Order: sequence, then structure tokens, then C-alpha cells
Amino acid sequence: MSRPIRSAWMEVIPLSLSELWFLLIAVLFVGFFFLEGFDFGVGMSTGIIAKSDRERRTLINSIGPFWDGNEVWLITAGGAMFAAFPHWYATMFSGFYLPLVVVLLALIGRGVAFEFRSKMKQQRWRKTWDIIIVVSSALLPFLFGVVFATFMKGLPIDGEMQLRAGFLDIVNPYTVIGGLSVTLLCLVHGLLFASLRTVGELRERALNTAQKLMLPLAVLLAVYAILTYFMTDVFAVRGWALWIMVVLGAVSLALAAYFIRQKREGWAFGMTGAVIAIAFASVFIGLFPRVMVSSFGAAYDLTVYNAASGAYSLKVMTIVACTLLPFVLGYQIWSYYIFRKRLNEQHHLEY
Repeated sequence: MSRPIRSAWMEVIPLSLSELWFLLIAVLFVGFFFLEGFDFGVGMSTGIIAKSDRERRTLINSIGPFWDGNEVWLITAGGAMFAAFPHWYATMFSGFYLPLVVVLLALIGRGVAFEFRSKMKQQRWRKTWDIIIVVSSALLPFLFGVVFATFMKGLPIDGEMQLRAGFLDIVNPYTVIGGLSVTLLCLVHGLLFASLRTVGELRERALNTAQKLMLPLAVLLAVYAILTYFMTDVFAVRGWALWIMVVLGAVSLALAAYFIRQKREGWAFGMTGAVIAIAFASVFIGLFPRVMVSSFGAAYDLTVYNAASGAYSLKVMTIVACTLLPFVLGYQIWSYYIFRKRLNEQHHLEY
């Protein structure tokens, strides 16, 4: 009797270093979208709820101490993917060359805009950078949503781990709805963060706009979940686990709507953050042990086993990560604690 029990536990508990690093990469991406998600949302909200240059500056200042630190999660996730799963990294970056170049340019443009918009007082100068902030903040979550949707839907990956994707393999109704879902979710998440960090009319405007967007967001997420059920195999692979995640996500979204109506933005922000975490955790749960699905058949899937680095590399990486990670997390927690207070009209100057 002991052997079957041991075998069952081995299927549930990740025991190998490659599985551990898949879990760590999943955590890094979930953390990135939870934290950078409200950065994206606040960036989009500068073109929606701000009625003056002072209000736009206040919104930007609300994420001023955080946005560059939040992007470290993406850099770390990409570095971990490169070191732990070089075949995954190579296949993805070669196949998604153009979208990822656009992502890189948008990240650069957004960061430059935050820093440069207040260097000159001319209206045209500031308006140009404000447009870049809004467009890049909307474009980034959309592209990330499209890319992660293609992971689940499948891509033409051959036996040599070469991805030769055409336009329709990447841009199709399923991936576009996935991208729109992530974008709208980040916008609501960012509006709630703005309501946490501001006072007066700007806070009220952020809450009211978030409340108006909850129904479209719920509809879009429901449509995407239905399409995922019919157009991918993730529910067949991880049926009960994903159904639990769907229920948790629906409950979190309903609670977010309730707390917004009660004007308890802290709880509402936590619930939209939970929806983001559940959504992206579901992607990795549905994929495991795969990292990319091949539309040519399961024999060509990239998995945590055939895409991983050697055992020695993974061992060294694990030791380094365990040594440095507590310091990185400690610093980020400290920065959020230090800059926890709301901004008022006196905080309109640039950082």
C-alpha cells in the first residue's frame, strides 16, 4: 500500500528543481501582474479621470515610488526563464520577436514619459508624453494578455523546438479577448489603487469609474473563461483545479464590486488583485507540466523537463535565489510602507 501512496504524492508535490523553478517563475509573473497591473491601470486612468495637469501629475506621483521597482519582477522572471528553461526562452523570444520588441519599446517609452513630462512647461510637450503614458499603459497589458493566451491555445512548435507562427496564430478572437480582459482588469485595478492614494474629487472619480467598469469586466472575463473551456485543453488537463480557480475568481470579482459600492477601496483593491493572481496562476496550473503547447501535437510540447537547464545550473540558481530573494522582497515591502499615505493637492510636484 505504501508504494501507490508515495507515487500519488510524487504527482502532486513538485520534487525536481525544474518543477520548482517553474513554480518560482509562475510566482514572479503573478507578482508582476498584481503590482505592475495597477501601474498600468493608473497610467491609463491619467487619460480617463484626470481633468487637469495637476491631477495627471498627482496620479503619476501615486505610482512614482513603485513603478520601476514593480518592473523588476518582469526582469527577474525573464532572467529566471532564460537560466532555468533556455529552450522555452529561445522558442518564445524567437517566435514572438515583433510583439516582444513592441513590449520593450512601450516599457522604455512609458518610463521615459514618467520622467520627462515635467521637465518643460509647454503644453504640447506635456501632452505628447501624456499620450505616450496612456497608449503604452494600455498596450502593454494587452500584449501580455495575448501572449499568455497563445501559450494555452497552442502554437506551431516543431520537433526542433522551433516556433514558426503566422499572424493568425498569435492574433485571433481568443487571444484578442484575452488581451482585452487583462487590459480592462488592470484598468480597474489601477483605478482602485488611485482611489487609495488620492483624496477629494479625484478619489471619488476613480471609484465611480471603477464601479461603472465592473459589469463590462465581468462579462469579458466570463466570455474568456468560456472560450478557454472550448478552445484549449487546460480544463481537460486540470479540470477540478481550474474549476476551483474559476469559482474563486468569480467570488473575488463579486466581492470587489460589493466593496466598491461600499467605498471600501482597500478591500476592493485586494479583491481585484486576487482576480489577477487567480487568472495568471490558472494559466500556469493549466499548462503544467508544459510551458508551451504545440498545435502539432502533444509530442512537440515544451515541458518543464525537455526545456530545462542541467541539474547543476538549477542547483546553483536555487542557492543564489534563496540568498538574495529575502533582501529584494524586504526592500520592496519597506518602500510600500514608507510611501503608504495618500497624496493631496500639495503633492503635485514630480519625484
